[in-house]
Amino acid sequence: MAFCFLLNRLLEREAWARKKLAPFAGEAVELCLPVLPPLRLTILGDGCVRAGGAEPSLTVRIKPEVLAALGRGEDHLLRAVEVSGNARLAAEVMLLVRYLRWDVEEDLSRLVGDVAAHRLAETARGFASWQADVARRLGDALGAYGADESRLLVRRAELGALAGAVAALRDAIERLDKRIGRLG
Repeated sequence: MAFCFLLNRLLEREAWARKKLAPFAGEAVELCLPVLPPLRLTILGDGCVRAGGAEPSLTVRIKPEVLAALGRGEDHLLRAVEVSGNARLAAEVMLLVRYLRWDVEEDLSRLVGDVAAHRLAETARGFASWQADVARRLGDALGAYGADESRLLVRRAELGALAGAVAALRDAIERLDKRIGRLG
């Protein structure tokens, strides 16, 4: 499996990361990405991984809003990840997610040279940020359409004004009810 191959290449370069995973040898981790089938990995004794495995002791679910979280900082990105299962393994996996980075440019430079690798990586980063920008703009446009054009949604200010008017009407009805009670 390509994902395992790439992850193992990354882990082979980072001895500290393999040491973090090695105590969990034999345990399975299931990675659930939006739109893709779940990916199950088993941790090996040397801290690397292989595809497949038994019932997972940890499930990492990436929420669909991960694209919107890209470029908005680490806190937003980590909120788009949901983990359940073995708490110690979850802590180590989240540590790896936070600090383990694949230097794509370095690997590409070995194949195509430094300048071409830099240009390819810049192009890929630009494409990724473009997609995140498109997703954000599309969400904004749909929200504006729903609130302004089709009137399916109500803006907070309008809702607040309506709530104030309803409260004033309720108070007026209560005052009227008291006046009627005094008359009769």
